[in-house]
This record gives sequence, structure tokens and C-alpha cells, in this order.
Amino acid sequence: MAFDMEDRPRPKAAVEVEALALDSLSIEDIEARIASARAEIARCEAAIAKKKASRDAADTFFKR
Repeated sequence: MAFDMEDRPRPKAAVEVEALALDSLSIEDIEARIASARAEIARCEAAIAKKKASRDAADTFFKR
């Protein structure tokens, strides 16, 4: 029986950003939350770029 990559279980999407009532947070807490979110976005964008580069390299290799 062949294993089809499309049939494999996929992990669920990353954790959703928790919506907090910002009224109770200080300016510093909100700025820290923004910095943390930006760092996570940058990490995700780097992962996407790495995956795209791998996919592009594979596409180039197999299209020869």
C-alpha cells in the first residue's frame, strides 16, 4: 500500500492570538505585546521563506 503525502495528518494551525481587553493593560504591557507579536510574525515569515526556497529548489530539480 502506497503512502500518499496528501493523506497524512496535518497539524492544526498555530495558536490563535488571544484577544485581551486592552483597557486593563498599561502602555508598556501593550507595547510588549506588540513587540512579541511582531517577533512571531517575523519568525513565521522566515519559515515561509525557507519552505518556499526548498519548494523552488525541488521544482527546479524535478523540471529538468
